[in-house]
Amino acid sequence: MRLILQGLPNPRQAEFFRSKARHTAYGGARGGGKSWAMRRKLVLLALSQPGLNALLLRRTLPELRENHLVPLRKELQGIAKYNEGERVFRFPTGSRLRLGYCDSESDVYQYQGQEYDVIGLEEATHFTEAQMRFLTTCNRTSKKGLRPRMYYTCNPGGPGHGWVKRLFIDRRYGEGEQEQDYAFIPARVWDNPVLLRADPDYVRQLQALPGALRRAHLEGDWDVLAGQFFPEFSRERHVCPAFALPTWWRRFRSVDWGYNDPCAVLWHGVDGEGRVFTYRELYVRRQRADEVAARILALSQGEDIAYTVASPDMWQKRGAILRSEGGFEGESIAELFALSGVPLTPADNSRVAGWQRLRGYLSPGEDGAPRWQCFPCCENLIRTLPLLVFDKHNREDAADGEDHAPESLRYALMSRPAPCPPPAAPRVRIYDPLSTEEPGGRPSFLSI
Repeated sequence: MRLILQGLPNPRQAEFFRSKARHTAYGGARGGGKSWAMRRKLVLLALSQPGLNALLLRRTLPELRENHLVPLRKELQGIAKYNEGERVFRFPTGSRLRLGYCDSESDVYQYQGQEYDVIGLEEATHFTEAQMRFLTTCNRTSKKGLRPRMYYTCNPGGPGHGWVKRLFIDRRYGEGEQEQDYAFIPARVWDNPVLLRADPDYVRQLQALPGALRRAHLEGDWDVLAGQFFPEFSRERHVCPAFALPTWWRRFRSVDWGYNDPCAVLWHGVDGEGRVFTYRELYVRRQRADEVAARILALSQGEDIAYTVASPDMWQKRGAILRSEGGFEGESIAELFALSGVPLTPADNSRVAGWQRLRGYLSPGEDGAPRWQCFPCCENLIRTLPLLVFDKHNREDAADGEDHAPESLRYALMSRPAPCPPPAAPRVRIYDPLSTEEPGGRPSFLSI
């Protein structure tokens, strides 16, 4: 029997099909043809690789049914046998394609001990990082000449926004992760001529969305996500090209301490109009206080630093004994910094007021330019600031997360004087010799 699959891939989808990377992600904006690309890729693999075992996942069963099960049953009718109880398509090549979902965090454990040559995560940002990591343990093969692969389709937003952005957009990798294993093919609605011909009004619907949603869904901007705490942040507006700061600008530093968690140190300069420019970043883990202080001094060499503000918990006596590691014993973290040549000042740790101060600095000044900007070298600040989301218990605060660099920035801006509106010009009162009122509306001695 001859099978004719309807439809031709657009150039972006074809690039997705050709990718040989261990992990390949496709998408970014809405309307890029992600679901069709995922289905077609797995069907082509099942037809071309005898005995392939593939798994296609969505987060919920209704999504799985509408986006994949219904189209696949129609497309593969008479070619692949479908077992409704197992939700498995069996191909004449001996390959099988299983459809599943992970509605709850623990649903991934139903795949424990199973082996899949290929796994597809449709709408990958709906999956948590823990779910993704567990599923990678199932992505293995005993077939010679076949390399296991995982495919992802995604849009900005959702509980998995952070890990998808880290791996495929920011390309930041941890232990056991290799850059060459990850490929990202961006796609937007303009890359999908089939949709544009069928529904030309869809683009206008995306263009009519509010600013943050428009950036995410139309442009595929990964600095925007649902529940974002600082939707005002924009790389285009708040990240400026590096330049040499004038020597007369006031410079200062801010520190958010961490040992197992990251320690975030930021350097700032203030111009004559009160604008703040963050021009350097130090973001390290598992370094002692004296080691961090030494690096701060080395990076600040030749600069006149007015002060350094730091998180107030650095003054707590934690009984940190570091003599065995070559450090000090018994002092607070702040005292360790001071002994190493970096005296600190406790920062104002008012969270709600501090975030509002930061929000004010992100807003434009009288000339339209933002009152805070940073240099491109501040990679972790740029990466984590837009990832902050609202605390579900306190909508005026940010939820816990990787907030170390934003916390350091909050300390810095809280150390600056609050911006004041320019004084209003006094109203000039025209002198009237016959007036019976004094300035301020008070009756004069001429009134009766």
